[in-house]
Amino acid sequence: MERGTAGAPEDGCDTPWHARDPESVFVALDSGPQGLSTEEADRRLARFGPNRLPEPQRRSAWARLLSQFHNVLIYVLLASAGVTALLQHWLDAGVILAVVAVNALIGFIQEGKAEDALAGIRKLLTPEAMVRRDGTYRRLPADRLVPGDVILLQAGDKVAADLRLFRVRNLHVQEAALTGESVAVLKTTGPVAEDAPLGDRRSMAYAGTLVVSGQGEGVVVATGEHTELGRISRMIAEVEPLTTPLLRQMDRFARGLSAAILV
Repeated sequence: MERGTAGAPEDGCDTPWHARDPESVFVALDSGPQGLSTEEADRRLARFGPNRLPEPQRRSAWARLLSQFHNVLIYVLLASAGVTALLQHWLDAGVILAVVAVNALIGFIQEGKAEDALAGIRKLLTPEAMVRRDGTYRRLPADRLVPGDVILLQAGDKVAADLRLFRVRNLHVQEAALTGESVAVLKTTGPVAEDAPLGDRRSMAYAGTLVVSGQGEGVVVATGEHTELGRISRMIAEVEPLTTPLLRQMDRFARGLSAAILV
């Protein structure tokens, strides 16, 4: 999601932010090293919205558990268990019910982990940032950041939005939240290759990452769901409903049986 028009004023260029020089980034964002005025920032906030991720839809534990039984194949198993019980084949009925219960438990745990992952991503966001407004740095709520804002980064800070760095001094950023790499990355200001993977985009500082040492300044190029962190959150939220191994095996069996009958 890191293109010249993602969550920022459009300039008709598809070159990723990390591959542009700082001057062209400022031109594209209609900003500069002195940042934005309060009036302009307010206009952009109304246009782009607050810098926060969409609230994940969490279900109660009971709703998540009951949803595990909402499947045609599970209905078939429960009906089979009922018929078997009517025939007083108690052992067979017990085995079928046990299989259904284990399947429901697996699905319940898997979906719970997915919801916890979404909640965990939101915790990576910082509540405040040092922002240059009207030419002066001030600490503001991070959800008020907009494309074109200039941010000051110091050791111990969490990055509040996706930034194109334009000034650094021995700036090291830990990007484990995005790349899984625990070693902090030394940041630079020069453009990098367009096809550089996320971990090699040394001219960028991404939302949710941690400044380990040094200082730097960057201009906001993406906020909220347009950030790399927002992209990951969206991917997790949009995955297809989890299917347990039992349901996958039963689905394959049903398809094979249907094909055999048709033949």
